[in-house]
Amino acid sequence: MKESLPGSPVLTAEALADHVLRQGVGLFPTDTLPALAALPASAHRIWTLKARPANKPLILMGADPAPLLASLQHPLHPDWEAMARQVWPGPCTLVLPAAGDLLEQLHPQGSTVGLRIPAAAPALALLRLTGPLATTSANRSGEPPCQSAEQASEVFPDTPRLGPLPWPLGSGQASTVLQWTGPGAWQVLRSGACDPLKAMGSASP
Repeated sequence: MKESLPGSPVLTAEALADHVLRQGVGLFPTDTLPALAALPASAHRIWTLKARPANKPLILMGADPAPLLASLQHPLHPDWEAMARQVWPGPCTLVLPAAGDLLEQLHPQGSTVGLRIPAAAPALALLRLTGPLATTSANRSGEPPCQSAEQASEVFPDTPRLGPLPWPLGSGQASTVLQWTGPGAWQVLRSGACDPLKAMGSASP
């Protein structure tokens, strides 16, 4: 069902999930910034919408750790599961080794993929219907990220948004990004909405 509101279409979780599963792109709120999302197999649509350089990867967002980690198509390390338990759901992206189709779809020039489970009820409701989605912040490449459903609609007027409106406000900060570099070792690639030192200090296999 679509709500009759100004701007880009506003869809229920079920309707937006159907749109995304039919290879469309959607917009939804998270605990950090609004996100553009598509199936990993349709991730090229996000690069086109954002005019995003091909060397900038997308992240994979999901609602549950097990399918998210399994999508890496890579043997799991205890460090990854320990850190996931510590920081998810929340504003922390874990960059982990990946292989197979997912790597080609989200980071074709690299060897890793970023994963995250947001602490936002509307996002989780959608992700439980769709499974893990390729995501990125809702903005044109090189421009400031959108902070609301209204801003996202102005930038992407033909891309449906998750209802209901207004969206719950996120932190306004991008997620903290941690990359696993080896047993017991993590590197902060980007400081953001969660405390990386606290996360790294608390996570243990």
